[in-house]
Amino acid sequence: MTYGTRLDGYPATSKLLHWLVAICVLTTAPVAIAMVRVDKGPTQDMLYNFHKSLGVLILILMLLRLINRLTVGAPIADPNIEPWQKTVSSAVHGLLYLLLLAMPVVGYVANSAYGAPTPFFGLFTLPKIVGENQDLAKQLFTLHRWAGFLVILLVLMHVGAALYHYFIRKDDVLKRMLPEAMGGFPAPLSPQGHTE
Repeated sequence: MTYGTRLDGYPATSKLLHWLVAICVLTTAPVAIAMVRVDKGPTQDMLYNFHKSLGVLILILMLLRLINRLTVGAPIADPNIEPWQKTVSSAVHGLLYLLLLAMPVVGYVANSAYGAPTPFFGLFTLPKIVGENQDLAKQLFTLHRWAGFLVILLVLMHVGAALYHYFIRKDDVLKRMLPEAMGGFPAPLSPQGHTE
């Protein structure tokens, strides 16, 4: 994602959706690692269902984030960061958006092809969208797994960069996304803080 044109900061909706997605991703990654390492049985089933539910939730939140981004925009880049940092930041953000939108879809299709249900926190089960096809399921699960490793790498880069800006450079990059209660900047009062 490229930087936006807002001259004020991230709106409250942007901050909320960012942190909700972050919590889901930081939860689903260790769940995914654990679910393939425990013995078959009720615990593994519970972890798989929790992982699938989080995947559906991530997809919903990412669609809302995309709508929010297109509707209210994002701030301009911090003027004090180097051009190469802006380029890397944009690439990491763009890849995270792409992967966090695509991975749940790939997982859902793979799950359908495998013949397994896709529950959403026990509230309902999503309908299967393709017929059973074990070869397709295997290929898609492999793609899903490798994309997951890439997401973990990108998240580590993202968090590392945020901490670098906060602790080493001591600039305002992280404060732009932190909630006000945690030392972040107040959210703009108006959604009209962007330029055309």
